[in-house]
Amino acid sequence: MAHLNPRMMHTGERSGRSLVGTLGPETPAKKRVSASDAWREARELLWGHRRRLLLGLALMLVGRLAGLVLPASSKWLIDEVIGRSRTDLLLPIALAAGAATVVQAITAFSLSQILGVAAQRAITEMRKRVQARIMRLPVAYFDSTQTGVLVSRIMIDAEGIRNLVGTGLVQLVGGLVTAVMGMGVLLWLNWRLTVVTLLVLGAFGSGMAYAFRTLRPLFRERGKINAEVTGRLTEAIGGIRVVKSYTAERREEIIFARGAHRLFRNVAKSMTGVSATTAGSTVVVGIIGVLMIWLGGRAIIAGEMTLGDLIMYVFFIGLVAAPLVSIASIGTQITEAFAGLDRIREILDVPTETDQDAARARVGSIGGEVTFEDVWFEYNPGQPVLHGISFRAAPGTTTALVGSSGSGKSTLISLVMAFNRPKNGRVLIDGRDLAGLKLVEYREQLASVLQDNFLFDGTIAANVGYARPGASLEEIMEACRIAHCDEFVARFPDGYQTIVGERGIKLSGGQRQRVSIARAILANPRILILDEATSSLDSESEQMIQDGLRQLRAGRTTFVIAHRLSTIRSADQILVLEAGQIVERGTHAELLALNGRYRQLHDKQYRFEADRFINPGEDFTPEPEKPVLPPPRVRTAL
Repeated sequence: MAHLNPRMMHTGERSGRSLVGTLGPETPAKKRVSASDAWREARELLWGHRRRLLLGLALMLVGRLAGLVLPASSKWLIDEVIGRSRTDLLLPIALAAGAATVVQAITAFSLSQILGVAAQRAITEMRKRVQARIMRLPVAYFDSTQTGVLVSRIMIDAEGIRNLVGTGLVQLVGGLVTAVMGMGVLLWLNWRLTVVTLLVLGAFGSGMAYAFRTLRPLFRERGKINAEVTGRLTEAIGGIRVVKSYTAERREEIIFARGAHRLFRNVAKSMTGVSATTAGSTVVVGIIGVLMIWLGGRAIIAGEMTLGDLIMYVFFIGLVAAPLVSIASIGTQITEAFAGLDRIREILDVPTETDQDAARARVGSIGGEVTFEDVWFEYNPGQPVLHGISFRAAPGTTTALVGSSGSGKSTLISLVMAFNRPKNGRVLIDGRDLAGLKLVEYREQLASVLQDNFLFDGTIAANVGYARPGASLEEIMEACRIAHCDEFVARFPDGYQTIVGERGIKLSGGQRQRVSIARAILANPRILILDEATSSLDSESEQMIQDGLRQLRAGRTTFVIAHRLSTIRSADQILVLEAGQIVERGTHAELLALNGRYRQLHDKQYRFEADRFINPGEDFTPEPEKPVLPPPRVRTAL
C-alpha cells in the first residue's frame, strides 16, 4: 500500500509517473527565467539597501580621491624638490601623503563595516524570503524536486548577493570612477599616449564583456549541478540503513563520483574563462608598459614631458589599470551572483498556496461533512487513477478505505487533504467546493497519523506540541496519556525532554507511532486521517492504544486506511477500492454478508492470522496475487 509521507504521498500509486501537467490548473510549472528577471531582482535588492550603498560609494570615492595624492605628489617631489632644490615643499608633501594614507585606512575600514553588514543582512533576508516561499509551495512541487535542490537555493544561491549589496559592486563603481579621474589626468599629461592607451583598454573591455556573457551560463549550470549532487547525497545519508542493507555503498560512491566530476568539469571550464580574462589583463598592462617606455621616453627626449611628468604618468596608469584589471574578478563574482538570482527567481515565480488562497473564501469552523461527487484524478494524461468516485462521509463518522496496493486509497486521501485537486468532479466540505476554500484555514482543522510518521530532531514534548504551538506541558502530557506515551516516556531519564533524534530514530516504530497519535490528539481536528496508524505496534500495544484511537475519533470525521481489517470493524462505512473505483461499500457486517471482494480480503487475512497462531514460529504473508519470484541470489558489494 502507498503511504502518506511529507515527501511522497503516492509511492505505490505513482511509481514511474511524471508530475508535469497532471495536477490540473494548480500544478506549479517551472519556467525559464530571463535575464530581465534577474536584473529586476538585482534592482530591488539595490534599492532596498540604497542608503548603505550610497554611503559606501561616498566613502569609496573619498578613499579613491585620497589615493590620488601620493601619485600626484611624485611630480612635485621630482621636479620641484629634487630638480629645483625646493626643500621647503618636502614637509608639506610628506604631510599630505601621510594624511591621505590615514584617510584611505579609515574609509577602507568603514566601508567593510557598513557594506559587510549590509551584505549579511541582505543574505539573511533573502534566505528567509526563499524559505518562506518554498514552505508555501504546493505538495506537487516537492514531489518533483529534490530536497537538496531546495536547500541549495536557500543556503548557497543566496550567498552570491553579497557581491551586489556588499563591497563588490561598490568597488566596481569606485574603480571605474577612479579610472575616469585618472584618465583625465593622463590626458592632461600626454594626450597622444593616452589616446593609444584608451584604444588598448577599449579592446580589453570588449573582451571582458564577451567573457562575462560566456561565464554566466557556466555559473548557472554549476549551481544546478551542485544542487543535484547535494540532493542525492542528502537522500543517501538519510536512507543509510537502506544503503547498507543492500550493500549499496559502492553504488552510491559511483553516483556521487559522477556528479562530483560533472561539477569539476564545470569548475574547470569557468576557471579557464576566469584565467583567460586575468591573462588578458596582464597582457593589457604589458602593452601599456611598452607604450609608456616607447612614447614616454620619446616625449622626454623631445622636451614634451619632464621626468616628474613621466613618473606621475606611470603612477596614474597604475590607478587606471588596477581597477580595470580587478573588473575581471569582481565582474566574475557579480556574474555568479546574477546566476544565483536566476535560480532563486525560479522559486519566487512559482505560485504558492497562499497566492492561490487570495481569491478563495474563508472557511470558518467546519462541521466535518466530506462529499465526493464523481471525482476523477490522473497523474499522467489519459491514465486515470480514480474513476468517478462518489460517496459522503457524515460529520463525526469513520470511513475506512480498503483495497490492494495501488487501488487509489492514498490518492483519495491526498484529495481530502487538498494536496492534489480532482481532474473532474468536486470534493465538498460541508457542502462547499474545497477548490474555493482557503487551504491554510482548512488544513488548520485537519490532523493525520501516518504509517511512516515523521518526527523532528527535538524533544518528545516539542514533537507532540508541534500540532498546537503554545500548548502547555500539562496539555501535552494529557494527550500523551490518552495515546499511552506516558508509559515509555516515564522510563526515560529526561522524560518528556528526551531528544528523539533525526526522524525520531532514537524511538522504536511503535513509540514514534504513539507520539504521532498524541500529536493528533493535541491538534483537536475536525477531520482526522489515519493511515495504518497501528502498523508499527505489536498486538499488545495495538490493543492498548485502540482506546486512545477511539477517543481520538470520537466526534470527528475520520478516514482510515488499514490492512488489518480488525481495526475497522467499528467504521460507519467501509469503501472497497480496486483499480481506482469503489467496488463495494457498507458496514463490516454488510460487506461480509455481501460475500464479495471484502469477504475475500477478510477470509484471507483470517486464515493468515490463524496460521500465525497455530505456527507462531513461521513469519510469512501469503500473497497469491503476486507473480512467483525468482530464487534469491547472493548479493555482493560492487
